[in-house]
Amino acid sequence: MTPLDMIAGLQWSDLPAQVRRQTQICLLDVLGIAAGGHGTRLSGIIRDHAVDMYGGAVPLIFDSRTASAAGVALATGMSIDSLDGHDGFNPAKGHIGAPLFATLLPMAQAAAASGTAFLTATAIGYEIGARVAMAQHATVPDYHTSGSWGATMAAAAGARLRGLDRAAIRHAMGIAEYHGPRSQMMRCIDHPTMLKDGAGWGAMCAVAAVDLAARGFTGAPAITIEDAPDHWADLGQRWYILEQYYKPYPVCRWAQAPVEGVLALRRAHGLTGPQVARIEVHTFHESVRLATRRPRTTEEAQYSTSFPVAVAMARGALGPADIADDALEDAEVLRLSEGLEMHESPHANANFPADRLARVTLHLHDGQSIEGPYMRPLWTAEDPPTENQLRTKFHDLADPVLGAARAHAIAAAVDALPQTGFAALGDLLFQPISPATTSGRSA
Repeated sequence: MTPLDMIAGLQWSDLPAQVRRQTQICLLDVLGIAAGGHGTRLSGIIRDHAVDMYGGAVPLIFDSRTASAAGVALATGMSIDSLDGHDGFNPAKGHIGAPLFATLLPMAQAAAASGTAFLTATAIGYEIGARVAMAQHATVPDYHTSGSWGATMAAAAGARLRGLDRAAIRHAMGIAEYHGPRSQMMRCIDHPTMLKDGAGWGAMCAVAAVDLAARGFTGAPAITIEDAPDHWADLGQRWYILEQYYKPYPVCRWAQAPVEGVLALRRAHGLTGPQVARIEVHTFHESVRLATRRPRTTEEAQYSTSFPVAVAMARGALGPADIADDALEDAEVLRLSEGLEMHESPHANANFPADRLARVTLHLHDGQSIEGPYMRPLWTAEDPPTENQLRTKFHDLADPVLGAARAHAIAAAVDALPQTGFAALGDLLFQPISPATTSGRSA
């Protein structure tokens, strides 16, 4: 199967049952992150910007206002990025779901898409996205954000949802690849800001590329698709949507193995934060680069290794409220964070990015040192979460923001998408959030 064969011709009924179900679960997971990130300062700024700069009649998610399709894509992608808890793909070192959903959301609304059309475009996006990401990373030395290759992927999925013919699909992908944001991810790792992973800018580019191609604008070929045959040979046979990882904690994936190491030692030895003099972590280079010890913003906290690890040691848990607002000034967390020692591990480096390993040692005030084994993050592709675990994650994020009744209705609408049109889900997503249902958290 060629990429164009899949994009233009794949039907929902062609997909294996496991792929169909996982597509719906991926959608639910990203919707939970969209709800959880809605109260962040980043989300508020970008939604205001979309309304003021990209006027139109397409509704914004969880908002009473409208913007253009490109503006909604920008705002949605960046709102999802504002809470670093969405799914990811290890070989890409990035995230397919965020730019993909942000692109398809306004298109589905405008097209009055069926549920199966929306889900089929989503499934196509995961398969195209995984391969485009690997192809792009093989051609360049810099590590680019998900928005860079995500623009090409999302243009493919968006062109399918809009019903473009094969020639226009090729041009949409070529336009998006050419103009996609080749933003350098390690810059945001070293200097964490609201720039994040580029999902919104990639989605905005994808929406524009599809619209231009529909009008006859040319841009083919996309070289990551047409000049990288090694990455496409098993298309339609190997389903990369089944090889995504998921995040139990809303921080960078690179910090999650040391978090697991700390939590494991804490549980095994019945320890609390005050018993620990300092924490030592041996891990891979990129995780060591997450160097912010005293974050001033939620962005700095999410792109830190030491701060989330300190939270886990101090509290035995790590959620959105632990990386925002007054939690950033917690004296015990800051003591542990500022004293944490990071070391680069050749063993962890050799296994990255296929595996993200970390080994934790706790040095106690009584003179003991307790060393754990190398740990990996929870919810890997090889050891994935159950559907119930991801549903619980969705409700943990969405219920405090949307209210339990609306969150349960959204989950039910996602389940019913194969039998309904997208409008039933869209009606729930495009309502503003009532202040009475929110937990008051901002970031």
